[in-house]
Amino acid sequence: MTLAALRSTRLLTTERLMLIPPGRENLADLIRLKGDERVFGWMLHGVRSAERAREELEDDIDFWEVRGYGTWCVFERASGDFLGICGFMERPDGRGVALRYALWPECRGKGYAREAARAALGFGHRAGLARIIAVAREENEASRAVLTDIGMAPAGEFRHQGHRMLVFESRG
Repeated sequence: MTLAALRSTRLLTTERLMLIPPGRENLADLIRLKGDERVFGWMLHGVRSAERAREELEDDIDFWEVRGYGTWCVFERASGDFLGICGFMERPDGRGVALRYALWPECRGKGYAREAARAALGFGHRAGLARIIAVAREENEASRAVLTDIGMAPAGEFRHQGHRMLVFESRG
């Protein structure tokens, strides 16, 4: 982590978390996270190879530079431990800018996803995003609960690879 990152207006802190735009120093953590079926098995396009995770990191860095928002690496403030990712992506299906999060399974049930997602959603609206969506598989009850709890409302559904996908939205 660089001092520039710590001074950045892109840095988000919550009571327990620090969200920092990703840098190349995060590659090893991102390869582990994105290669884990328990985490990325739920995500659009599924588990990533190490090479794909490297490409996505470069894309995430560029996305921040072009858009002024993107995906953060999520760290626990007390320990400095890498917990996962949270932030925004442009959905490839044209549905819009989507909030996404993926944290280690050991983080479940502790409210970290809610805390990170709420902070990211607020940042997105302050950055000028009038509409932010999120998509969750119907069977992913935990993710649906997070989206509802942070104030996102149901806004449609579609099918993807045999799964019923629920769309949520927040209008800022």
